[in-house]
Amino acid sequence: MDVDTRLLRYFQAVAEEGNLTRAAARLYISQPALTKQIRQLEDQLGATLFVRSKSGMALTGPGAALAESIESVLDAWGRAERAVRAAEAAASKVLKIGFLASAANERTQPIIAAFRDRRPDWRVELRQASWGAPTEALVSGEVEAAFMRLPFPGQEEYRLLELLTESRCVAMAANHPLAQRETLAFADLWDEPFIAAPAATGAFRDHWIGAESRDGRPVKVGAVTEHPDDWLTAIANGDGIALAPASAARYYARPDIAYRDVDGVAPSTVALAWPRRAEPTPALADFIAASRERAES
Repeated sequence: MDVDTRLLRYFQAVAEEGNLTRAAARLYISQPALTKQIRQLEDQLGATLFVRSKSGMALTGPGAALAESIESVLDAWGRAERAVRAAEAAASKVLKIGFLASAANERTQPIIAAFRDRRPDWRVELRQASWGAPTEALVSGEVEAAFMRLPFPGQEEYRLLELLTESRCVAMAANHPLAQRETLAFADLWDEPFIAAPAATGAFRDHWIGAESRDGRPVKVGAVTEHPDDWLTAIANGDGIALAPASAARYYARPDIAYRDVDGVAPSTVALAWPRRAEPTPALADFIAASRERAES
């Protein structure tokens, strides 16, 4: 019988949380989707793993038996998977690095150049992540590390090397009445609809709607987007405004979008993130060293 390791990780989350809602939030998937995956695992195993109780999800006898061995099974598979990927990378001499939006801004190419100084025969392959699933490639092992904006989902599971910090601005349609002002107070924007990332991204979404700076005021969501092009289109169409790193004015300049300074919100930090669960491969260790060399002093 073949079992998808993803189903085992879903089972582990529910077993540890004892609650479907909390487990779904931890996994960044919807509760109905998680319920469906657990049922699929039960069908494959031919056993009931959980029973619903007043306090949440309780393990059955078979469920408890699986829970006892699940960590060692997943750890063994994780080691094997990382070994395969490391061997593949070494053979092809390609280091895969994920990124969001503008990666590490103007530091990106100097970091890659510094890595090539260490490994002249290696190539860095950058893979863009969506705002709807910013850590998906990290979790799956498709990339060894990623340039991330803090905070991001599951951040505590990664080691972080902060590379730069920059102020945030506000992006809006060029014909928006507030675009006539050069600087805005964030409190003046509270009642405006915002372009937001999907709710499942948790702290990432909250940061980019300024949840921590709203004095408890709820956000009005004008549109939900997962990719830069969709985000820019929604802003230009007047569906809402959006907080953005100051560098967005350089990387995403458009005549139909205005970027304005905003007071009252914390800056944005870019970090290189890689999993805590294992030591970096030699190539990744060199990339981390190159990034540290080019980090903001």
